[in-house]
Amino acid sequence: MDFNELKIPKCKKFNGYKPCVSYKNCLEEGCQADCEENQIGTKILMISLDALGTVLMNTAILPSIKRKFPVSTIYWITMPAAEKILFNNPLIDKVLTWTDENRMVLRQIKFDYAYNTDKSNYACAFLNEVTAENKLGFVLNDDGKIVPANKSAMYSYILGVDDNLKFRINQRSGLDIVHEVLELDYKKDEYIFEFTEEEKQFIENFKQEINYDSKKYYVGFNTGCSNLFPNKKMTVEQHVHLIKEFAKDDNLKIVLFGGREDTERNQQIMDLLPADVQAKVLNTPSTLGLRRGACFMSIADLVITGDSFGMHMAIGLKKYVIAWFGLSCVAEIEIYGRGEKVYQKDLECSPCWEKTCPYNLECISMIDLDKIVSLAKQNSLLKN
Repeated sequence: MDFNELKIPKCKKFNGYKPCVSYKNCLEEGCQADCEENQIGTKILMISLDALGTVLMNTAILPSIKRKFPVSTIYWITMPAAEKILFNNPLIDKVLTWTDENRMVLRQIKFDYAYNTDKSNYACAFLNEVTAENKLGFVLNDDGKIVPANKSAMYSYILGVDDNLKFRINQRSGLDIVHEVLELDYKKDEYIFEFTEEEKQFIENFKQEINYDSKKYYVGFNTGCSNLFPNKKMTVEQHVHLIKEFAKDDNLKIVLFGGREDTERNQQIMDLLPADVQAKVLNTPSTLGLRRGACFMSIADLVITGDSFGMHMAIGLKKYVIAWFGLSCVAEIEIYGRGEKVYQKDLECSPCWEKTCPYNLECISMIDLDKIVSLAKQNSLLKN
């Protein structure tokens, strides 16, 4: 074959290294996967790096992208810690982690659209470097300041620098706003988190191991959050109080969830419970990784949680969610009509997004625990 006659297939499966179908030469015989679903189409790069919950939330953008660009190839770059969130996602063609090698590869691709939803210097700088006909979201200007890349990103941008707008006026969800940033139609699409067949079997085996009773109502507690904002946590004593209340109802099963950083805290909660209550609580493993944690959470009917990755995972798993809020913004979270948000409406200092509190964390200490118990029990009655 002459060099000048080389025709590279516009196919997702062709990589130029080896045939995508054994003993078939796509260069000479034509593409062996000549169908619409394998056409490259519109090339799109999604830059969503930071905060596990935000990465999971942003998967709800994918259906909107596919509606706008039915024939498309979606690349997604994220931090290594978030990679597993995107694993097995049917709408993402390539997940790349934030490494020098992967960024080098992405710089060589000519994208039709590049999206950056993160307001971080490195994410914005990377959008500057990417070759794309259309760049939407946030970039760096010549002074190294974060600025909007397109007019539709203005509301989100101003929201970040105007506390009155963010904390007092805005009633739009984060997903609504990010759709506007990326010039996509907002249809309240759900998060996308797909279990593999192996994980589905793991869940079934786990249910057998714990003698899962489908007639019971499983109340899950996501007890922790990222160490970046520890003041989002309810106190150990508040968890203990709630668990004691739920333990009075024999129709309820109580389950503790958490990540590796919550292992010690969950054990503290268990240790403070009377022996008869401990016997009614399942403390799930917290050191087996993100996806195994999602497997454990899948058994819950309801998840009680703060504004954390665990909350987003519960939303992604379509659980009924009772979420408490203190320092973070209530309106920005979309729970799709499956749950309730608990917060103090009359606190002038909340929300604040501060890492330290001069007011003894009133937004947490004043959480209406009786309301949480009542909401959970009301919802448990709907199961049967």
